[in-house]
Amino acid sequence: MAGEYRKDIHPGLQVAIVLKKDQRTGVLSYGIVDTLLTKAPFHSRGIKVSLTDGRIGRVRHIGPQQTD
Repeated sequence: MAGEYRKDIHPGLQVAIVLKKDQRTGVLSYGIVDTLLTKAPFHSRGIKVSLTDGRIGRVRHIGPQQTD
């Protein structure tokens, strides 16, 4: 599930985010949502969140880390 809608994301949820420094490469970082930073109900590039470890980025996927 993509992270474009604020209603789908809440604190405690496992997500994959793209950090600002990784926007060009698209490298994903995984963690638990602490705070939602985007106030709008929808954002085309993903809702911005703060993770429990302090990292901030836009949600790309909702759910645990996928292993291939």
